Amino acid sequence: MNNTEFNQGLMNFIQASPTPFHAVNSMVELLDAAGFNCLREADAWQLEAGKKYYVTRNASSIIAFVHGQQSLNETGVRMVGAHTDSPCLKVKPQPELVKQMYFSLGVEVYGGALLNPWFDRDLSLAGRVNYLNNKGEVAQTLVNFEMPVATIPSLAIHFDREANNSHSINAQKDLPPVLMRLPNKTDKPTTDYSWREILLQWLRTHDEKLEVHEVLDYELSFYDCQPPAIIGLHQDFIASARLDNLLSCYTGMMALLKAGDQATSLLICSDHEEVGSLSSAGAQGSFLKSVLERMVGVGENFSRMIDQSMLVSADNAHGAHPNFADKHDDNHGPIINQGPVIKVNSNQRYASNSETSALFRQLCKKADVPVQSFVVRSDMACGSTIGPITASGTGVKTLDVGVPTFAMHSIRELAGTWDAFYLYRVLKEFYQ
Repeated sequence: MNNTEFNQGLMNFIQASPTPFHAVNSMVELLDAAGFNCLREADAWQLEAGKKYYVTRNASSIIAFVHGQQSLNETGVRMVGAHTDSPCLKVKPQPELVKQMYFSLGVEVYGGALLNPWFDRDLSLAGRVNYLNNKGEVAQTLVNFEMPVATIPSLAIHFDREANNSHSINAQKDLPPVLMRLPNKTDKPTTDYSWREILLQWLRTHDEKLEVHEVLDYELSFYDCQPPAIIGLHQDFIASARLDNLLSCYTGMMALLKAGDQATSLLICSDHEEVGSLSSAGAQGSFLKSVLERMVGVGENFSRMIDQSMLVSADNAHGAHPNFADKHDDNHGPIINQGPVIKVNSNQRYASNSETSALFRQLCKKADVPVQSFVVRSDMACGSTIGPITASGTGVKTLDVGVPTFAMHSIRELAGTWDAFYLYRVLKEFYQ
């Protein structure tokens, strides 16, 4: 696989994955095509050496692994971790808003979203819907409207002359996306404009096989319809939504598909990282530890395996912005297309230490990949990742890395056309 093929696959993956549910579904399709076997947490597992498996939780987190021929107590597990969620606007349970004959939906901000770029975009909706079918059974389905169905219009500068100098956003009143103009004058929602009723009719129109009787509940998010693109005078950049952190999910998945069957290799992509990971499907949940225990057992066997294991936590890094260079430590400003970034923080916001970073540097040498390092300015706060959470929850040696990115948490982020491919080559070496 060359760089061009890799980037095209990455963009296709992101376009097909507007929500964590769709991201996991996209990964399942790749794993099925590669001969991985589906496991269910509710079933008894009969794992065989040399076989490949995957298991999901909440349909928004996934663990895939190659169960190696060699003893887990001797080789441990080579693990890569990423997250499936991204900051977005989620539809509220009772979202109907009618003002001035316009129908809008109330939204809740998920994660630390950069809100200004959400205005004046062509927005669509996707997520999971739970419904009652005609047989009286509760079921669920993924939905993706795909076409633009909404927008958040900016207020004209004529009504806010200071908009370019200072503009704060009120998440409650400024962000509801507008879906349509109503044909009849009304100041409040009516039965005709119940969101659940609209959703019910959409489901019946787009998939008659579901036999939907009633929409019970949903988890729906707005997303930008603009597809990913390679941009720049010399095609240096990938511009896309959800690069943080679907880029790492796809990169880890592609590397896992190249792993051999001697040692055990594992990929975990968790939901809810952007809101602290505290959920059953998040990194603070039991998902990873539960799967590892089912692979090797508890007690001494688990401790021996963990001591021989390592986790690479892959989550995007902040590239040094040419217009805001003073936001970085002068000696630790990652440059786009100069390779993956080892993320270091002495206060353990990142889990890297000299042992794990040294190993990664050696892997980069073997893969002929450049490597950089990032330390936040000493007078600024530092973000975090699933790295410290997983390290503290399992005891596994952990490294935090990522590719340099601009506009992180915007509706459209920017990364390099070489960096994800560089990271893929290193992770492939790690799994080998």
